[in-house]
Amino acid sequence: QVQLVESGGGSVQPGGSLRLSCAASGSVSSIVLMAWYRQRPGKEREVVANITPGGNTNYLDSVKGRFTISKTNDRRTVYLQMNNLKPDDTAIYYCNVNILVDVTIEARWGRGTQVTVSS
Repeated sequence: QVQLVESGGGSVQPGGSLRLSCAASGSVSSIVLMAWYRQRPGKEREVVANITPGGNTNYLDSVKGRFTISKTNDRRTVYLQMNNLKPDDTAIYYCNVNILVDVTIEARWGRGTQVTVSS
């Protein structure tokens, strides 16, 4: 099993930056994808960015050029660097990993960390 703990959320003014971290423990060798999701007020949860063990990344269109996902080679930490934050980025941000269990892919989630962008 894999356990996830996020940190780094907080309140920031528009144009500011935050760096989220997610520490993974347990069977990290089973991780096949690491990602950040967010749930904005009144909206459904959406994927913000993901990264494969090989380092390939994908981003939500609205964060391209502002957010950067990265990870450590041992898959124990995944980061989300968020620059030029906008009020619309206000959300609870969740760390997510997909793990391989036998021949099945299962998702694991952190508890989330609040990001508030406001003047």
